[in-house]
Amino acid sequence: MSAATGAGFDDLLRQLAPQVLGALIRRYGAFDACEDAVQEALLAASLQWPQEGVPGNARAWLITVASRRLTDQIRSESARRRREVTAATQAPSDELVAAPPGEESGAAEHDDTLTLLFMCCHPGLSEPSQVALTLRAVGGLTTAQIAHAFMVPEATMAQRISRAKQRIKSTGATFAMPPERERSDRLRVVLHVLYLIFNEGYTATSGPDLHQAELTAEAIRLVREVHRLLPREGEVAGLLALMLLTDARRPARTRPDGSLVPLAEQDRALWNAAHIKEGVELISDTLSWAPIGSYQLQAAIAAVHDEAARDEDTDWKQILALYRLLERISPNPMVTLNHAVAVAMVEGPRAGLDMLAELDSDDRMAGHHRLHAVRAHLLEMAGDLEAARDSYRTAARRTTSLPEQRYLEARATRLRPE
Repeated sequence: MSAATGAGFDDLLRQLAPQVLGALIRRYGAFDACEDAVQEALLAASLQWPQEGVPGNARAWLITVASRRLTDQIRSESARRRREVTAATQAPSDELVAAPPGEESGAAEHDDTLTLLFMCCHPGLSEPSQVALTLRAVGGLTTAQIAHAFMVPEATMAQRISRAKQRIKSTGATFAMPPERERSDRLRVVLHVLYLIFNEGYTATSGPDLHQAELTAEAIRLVREVHRLLPREGEVAGLLALMLLTDARRPARTRPDGSLVPLAEQDRALWNAAHIKEGVELISDTLSWAPIGSYQLQAAIAAVHDEAARDEDTDWKQILALYRLLERISPNPMVTLNHAVAVAMVEGPRAGLDMLAELDSDDRMAGHHRLHAVRAHLLEMAGDLEAARDSYRTAARRTTSLPEQRYLEARATRLRPE
């Protein structure tokens, strides 16, 4: 047994959770039952290890405890209940079968994290379900933690996760990596889900706090794990670099009272230098060998911002060139929105406003608060203060984030005529 701090226990358990769950699903097949057993094993570890120390082979310990919990469940259920659970199993046998004595820790060295990620991000699930199931099964977060992060009742999140498990069951998905012909598309789904988790943590869509640090940390950890398993996938490396370079600014994004600080006004001495160094090195290396992709380009843009010692030192011409390339390979309204800002910084605010006009007819963006916030900023740059004030107020009404709302209202108030 070895000692560890409380934070160390949490980190270790989250790292091991998907490996343990993968080992159980591979052996027993039933996602629901295995996931419940793993949660019980994690709880047992959180209670025992602080007093007794971490076992020499922590993963084998968790697999053994979870397997025993699952075996107890199998033995205690009625025949009818066993038949219902059988419907969920991906194993070829007709029943869940307990591992023979002494075999619980077998296959403990096989890492099924990536397979489990592909299963949780099954294309048959909705995006919210993919996110919730990934955080629960792969991230090791409790239902209560996920519910808190997304500001919904725990019962609501529990139902969402339960429905996701049932949906996986109904698709007949097997616990295996998808066929080669499907792998690239499925990997894109996995990366998109991790990107959504990070974005929700970096700028919470609702509530009193700008950040959900637990979510950003978890997204970075999970992408690190995918990068470890797929080191030659350029977009995996690109997404990891993007997260590191973006999260590096988090310490400077809010004031002590929680109010938002825009990028141009941030104290760059507060930025995480280690994250910036790692992110810049990672994206610089990746761009030298990998086919270019959306996450890599976004990471390159983030690197240009992070490497500027002052806001006025930002190389906007390089950023504009990168956005033009990004819009060619991955066009979407949010890219156009950010592209318009780069155009404004290089060619003037009116050129940026002309580009924004293209988004007014896009149903995906027409009602989004960010479109109005960016328009307000560019109108302010152009000297049209009355129109800028109106756009700031519209943006403030449409956001559900309290820090963003307060920031936008403050900008509008500042432009009020004397």
